[in-house]
Amino acid sequence: MYTTHEDITLVTRDGIPAAGLAELIDANLYMPFPYECHPGAAEAAAGVEKWLRTWGLTDDPAVAAMISRTRPAELAACNGPAMDSGLLQIAANQIAYQFVFDDRAEDLGRRSPGLLLPMLSESVAILRDGQPPTTPLGAALTDLHRQVQERCTPAQAARWAWNSREYVHGLLYEAVAQARPVPVGSGLCRSIRSLIAGVEPFYPLCEAAQPCELPPDELHHPVMRRLSRLSADAAVWIPDLYSAVKEQREGGTINLALAYQRSHRCSLPAAVSLAVRHINRTIREFEELYGEIRPELSPSGVGYVEGMAGWIRGCYFWSRTVPRYADTRAVPAGI
Repeated sequence: MYTTHEDITLVTRDGIPAAGLAELIDANLYMPFPYECHPGAAEAAAGVEKWLRTWGLTDDPAVAAMISRTRPAELAACNGPAMDSGLLQIAANQIAYQFVFDDRAEDLGRRSPGLLLPMLSESVAILRDGQPPTTPLGAALTDLHRQVQERCTPAQAARWAWNSREYVHGLLYEAVAQARPVPVGSGLCRSIRSLIAGVEPFYPLCEAAQPCELPPDELHHPVMRRLSRLSADAAVWIPDLYSAVKEQREGGTINLALAYQRSHRCSLPAAVSLAVRHINRTIREFEELYGEIRPELSPSGVGYVEGMAGWIRGCYFWSRTVPRYADTRAVPAGI
């Protein structure tokens, strides 16, 4: 099922020529973490549906259809197969919320970055100052914040809020980049993609799943910080491979594969192949650093890093089958 070779090929692991873009990705992406899925995925999906309905987020048929194509509880179940059911539900709710929030921000930001200011300001006021919400999205965020505060330690909840604010701020960078007459280069694209990944807000939930809160010297160790960055980048770049067709059709620019396509002026399959090489190097560095620091980590520290690895694994297996990226399977792999 998994590949360990570095060179990009146009064949599957069985030596059969890759017929489509999805096969090309599967044939060459380095994925050392095996598939796992939480047994409570179906219950979490029902919980997400109820939660979104409670806050009126799926009153819009287009949003309800997007959630159906995106399957947020499935992503949460692949990312956190060993989480308790309560944390799994929070993670699934948060993934659903971020998809709704991100799609709405992208739609507004493409028209004008300034249109995002009320939406982003409300979120920051809720997360930073505990201000009351004024919109259904804000009400959902307030409730999500409450769930995190009730389940996590004060320090973990504070890290969750900080990381969530960083994600909110990143969406303005994306809107500015989208509004530029000339698309951003690959380096700047990667920087913005890191800001809007929306993965790091989930790391405090990974910590909350452990027996003990991580001590500051372990949590803030330079290697641990590097592992966090590598995990978040790999976790969001992998879906970029599968979403490139969708993003290209919709005029998106902040996507790793599309950035390579612009930089190298090549076909989409060739750009995806270049992006795969970059992701493979990132995952291998994550593996190597984890192997080096693991003997020094507490059991909770090991579980925390395993949670980071779970996001790399989960985003891969979810992206391969989620209807949101179904167009990828129809694109030929020929370069």
